[in-house]
Amino acid sequence: KKYPTTTIKPISLPESDRERDKLAHSKLLSKVFEEIDPKLKVIRRQLNDMVLDRQSSKTKKSSTRKTSPVETTNTVFNPSVVGIGGKAGRTSFVVNVGRVENLYKSSKRDRGALHRPPQAKVDLHGCTQEEAVEKLGSSLKTWMKTAMHGSYPWVIPAVIVCGGGNQILSETVDGWIKHTESVANAPKCNASY
Repeated sequence: KKYPTTTIKPISLPESDRERDKLAHSKLLSKVFEEIDPKLKVIRRQLNDMVLDRQSSKTKKSSTRKTSPVETTNTVFNPSVVGIGGKAGRTSFVVNVGRVENLYKSSKRDRGALHRPPQAKVDLHGCTQEEAVEKLGSSLKTWMKTAMHGSYPWVIPAVIVCGGGNQILSETVDGWIKHTESVANAPKCNASY
């Protein structure tokens, strides 16, 4: 059985009636929303709790910095050295030796060759000041030859060991470095060899 299809035509209300109906409808919905609002809050909270991913509590990450041997060793109290202090002067100097115009270059490309561990080394233990300066002079000739036969920037790192005795030898070495053109103290990043 087929039913006849009828089309429903919208009722055209005057503009004032339409506005009045909108206001009445809005007031009714406002009352409904006011009544159901506490229930909706509970439902929203439950839904949010289900969606939340719980993160574990933060744990302290271990430091990636290298600790110096002084920090890791346990110090033992020795009353015989209280008040005397430590050894005077520096025990060693890390220097760069080579062409004067390239000693102080600081671009990464130029410094790349300087980041290798020093192979040139001179030990001044037990030397007098005069012997130390003489040894440094002869070592400098060898170091310069090695630097010039190397690659750009024709600078090599070297270590001068003067020991932990009195300060006289370390002052002598420091003065020699300052007065020798083709030798310069290595930057701090190289001084850890």
